[in-house]
Amino acid sequence: MDLEELRAFLDVAETGSFLAAADSLGVSRTTLRRRVEALEARAGVPLLKSTRTGVVLTEAGVVLARRGRLMMQETGALLASLREVGQAPSGVLRVVMPVGLPPHLLAPLFGALRTTYPLLRVHASFSGDPLGEPLDNVDLAVHFGEELPRGSWLSHVVLRLQEGLLASTEYLRRRGVPTSVEELQDHELFSWEAPGEDARLWPTLRGPAFRVEPALITPDIHLIRSCCLAGQGIGLIPSAELADPGGAGDVLVPVLPERVGRERPVRISVPEALCEIPKIKGVLSSLRHFLEPL
Repeated sequence: MDLEELRAFLDVAETGSFLAAADSLGVSRTTLRRRVEALEARAGVPLLKSTRTGVVLTEAGVVLARRGRLMMQETGALLASLREVGQAPSGVLRVVMPVGLPPHLLAPLFGALRTTYPLLRVHASFSGDPLGEPLDNVDLAVHFGEELPRGSWLSHVVLRLQEGLLASTEYLRRRGVPTSVEELQDHELFSWEAPGEDARLWPTLRGPAFRVEPALITPDIHLIRSCCLAGQGIGLIPSAELADPGGAGDVLVPVLPERVGRERPVRISVPEALCEIPKIKGVLSSLRHFLEPL
């Protein structure tokens, strides 16, 4: 597929206008139309149609636009990464992670990367849906999930966390320790919202999930953990077996560990176009080595 033709089509699809797309690309409207018409000839079907309000996509155009954006992102990411082939890992590593990972889990990981690759800088961002971010802004995506991500990703399980109920010892002394799922209804409950899941359905180790009405639902794991440390309630979150910073204060302890919870795989996914780049391969190897003890 001709990339100039595809870029012309995508710009028209995004702006809804041949004139606006031509201005955006810095070409004449005639040149732009010629490129779109050539792409339609290759496809064998109309991709755009004119209406009173502007240019809109046909059904076939919607399909091509969705996949075409990914193709352009992959191409841009691949070309940018080729400049680093044959060199020690350097430049910027763009990592997107789930919202609210506890900072005390990330700080030693960042330190290990800097020690191993001192020329590498990290641009860390957070998202409620790490795999939904544009591929041209991502080198590595950290996310939870048993299933392989859809689309052009290569995915590796690097860690398995136990998701369960946690509360502070102070809260449990004050409110009592629940001994059954039913007794949870008498407590302040906080629920982590995983992408695509119902945060009101809590898992059991054996048997069906059960419904709760949490006082707090959020994709931010750290917020729930902080609320639990403050003695405000019981939270359902994935958790590593690492002490919280400032260990002199209260601690979090499991609640109903034999009844409520599940295992959560942590994945690192890489855009397929980048999987053979030495920088990415080296960083993946280092991350696996660092996380293996956990």
